[in-house]
Amino acid sequence: MAGDAEAPDGSQAELERLRARIAALEAEKETRPKRHWVRSTLAVVLIVLGCILAPLGAVAAWTADLAGDTDRYVDTVEPLAKDRDIQNAVANRVTDAVMDRLDVPALISQTPVADRPLVEKALGRLGPSLQNAVRSFVHDKAQAVVASDAFETIWTEANRRAHDAVVKALTGEGGGAVKVENDTVTLDLGPVVERVKDRLVDEGMTVAGKIPEIHTSITLVQSEDIGRARTGFRLLELVGFWLPVISIVLIAGGVFLATHRRKALVAGALGFAFAVGLLGIALTIFRTVYLDALPSGVSQPAAESIYDTLVRFLRTSVRVAVVLGVVVALAAWLTGPGRRARFVRQMWHSGIGAVRSTADRAGLRTGRVGHYVHRHRGWISWLLVAAAVLAFVLWPYPTGAVVLGLALALLFALAVVDFVAEDESAAKDGAVST
Repeated sequence: MAGDAEAPDGSQAELERLRARIAALEAEKETRPKRHWVRSTLAVVLIVLGCILAPLGAVAAWTADLAGDTDRYVDTVEPLAKDRDIQNAVANRVTDAVMDRLDVPALISQTPVADRPLVEKALGRLGPSLQNAVRSFVHDKAQAVVASDAFETIWTEANRRAHDAVVKALTGEGGGAVKVENDTVTLDLGPVVERVKDRLVDEGMTVAGKIPEIHTSITLVQSEDIGRARTGFRLLELVGFWLPVISIVLIAGGVFLATHRRKALVAGALGFAFAVGLLGIALTIFRTVYLDALPSGVSQPAAESIYDTLVRFLRTSVRVAVVLGVVVALAAWLTGPGRRARFVRQMWHSGIGAVRSTADRAGLRTGRVGHYVHRHRGWISWLLVAAAVLAFVLWPYPTGAVVLGLALALLFALAVVDFVAEDESAAKDGAVST
């Protein structure tokens, strides 16, 4: 038949080749999607699981750090000694404890016998204001003690000794000056009371020296959920710094399995930052809920200061994770094949090229160094990235500002490499044209 005959121009053969190609593509379509679907699904699962574990990892690292490092705990609570709300709360508690055991009639007995009738008559006219006057005097001395350097020393030493008991409050293990009773964590203020008693005796109120040893306390944490949360804190302490590592490894595994790895890296980094950012929001919400649930006898300003101080390093970790996730996502996007990313890179290279051209016209050439850098620019760039990552890993306690600073330093170093790198053939052409 004429239709089956091959056309003179070979179109029939071309048609057969197209049919064979279509058949091969269809066969490939039947085999590839299933494999890609499994890999893509597993990649998504790993990335999502890593993002879910990210905030738990931050809490686990914070718990392990607080429970396992006494110096870190002391550094955490040390600023509270200078906090005005804490000082006021401690001064009020100490004043109440001293006044409950201070014998006001004994104060009158300290006056000379000849003057005692006049003093008693005068004090009788004062009535209840006598108690207020004595209380004001004691409170002034208590304020002087808590505002002194001696209180900072007492606070630091007490918290250093009490570190094991704070661990007990969080994980159920340990003991010390911090007591956990009825879901309340309290710190003994006995040493502060002794300082106030000494100050009162020095000021002439010798009867204060007869007050027996007093053990009053200030509430550090109070919540009905301490008992239930203790198991969770214990578990987080056990996994410690491994949980953040597991989270990152899961996200990295998901990126490795993904069909489009760069897009997966951007999504994983942003998901990581978003998940940890939710932890920061949760800390703010829980702060309000926790403070509203405190009994009326607890100083609200002091409780706010204690809460904010205890979680300040956790909040720092949240900021680090958010900044790190955004930086990684931005770096992955900028190095990608997207139109906007290419435009940004072109602007970057054009700007550096313009500066290099100006330097060339001024006679400032990089010579052999520039040629060497140009030939090995890829390796040099990766070494700089590795150095930035190593600096972040070895940094004792990085902050969001540290992450941003390292990213900017890396960007500057890459700009220097781009400026120094000079193509040898281009340099020869430039020299010839000159």
